[in-house]
Amino acid sequence: MVKQSQNYSGEFTRLYDQYVERIYRFIYYKTHHKETAEDLTSTVFIKALEAFSSFDDQKGGFSGWIYRIARNTVIDHYRSKKNLVNVEDIWDLSDKEDIERDADVSLRLEGVKEYLGRLKTEQREIVVLRVWEGMSYKEIAEATGRSEDSCKMMFSRTIRRLRDEMPLGLFLCLLFFNI
Repeated sequence: MVKQSQNYSGEFTRLYDQYVERIYRFIYYKTHHKETAEDLTSTVFIKALEAFSSFDDQKGGFSGWIYRIARNTVIDHYRSKKNLVNVEDIWDLSDKEDIERDADVSLRLEGVKEYLGRLKTEQREIVVLRVWEGMSYKEIAEATGRSEDSCKMMFSRTIRRLRDEMPLGLFLCLLFFNI
């Protein structure tokens, strides 16, 4: 049993190192606050560690599993604050108590934020996961609970719409900013 526990520990440590920055960025996009994102990222990995022994890679990959935990943790965070907003649309919300924003990221996002804000929540989430997080369609499907084909179609249509609506410079920022 100790040996099995050590294997879980080593494997989890490797996965933590591989995903911690990606999960932090994902949460930061949804909260726009550094300290909140740090706290929620810690919460995500604590939840993942507690449930890691029951993780079954036959049901899906770790990436989709950890992003689903992150997504639900952010939703729980806003629900616990009892904000009178749609918790599914928390991408563009900031905490009223959390006034400070990371200036560098805020400046980079400012140009594309207007256009991303025009999208439906699920469209915006798929674009962020695919473009900025570099997730495969399979991972996005696992994280969002949608089918892989649905994710591909939504991404394709959304990118086409953004390409038509956005000035070329902003569209390139959307595609190539790795914030």
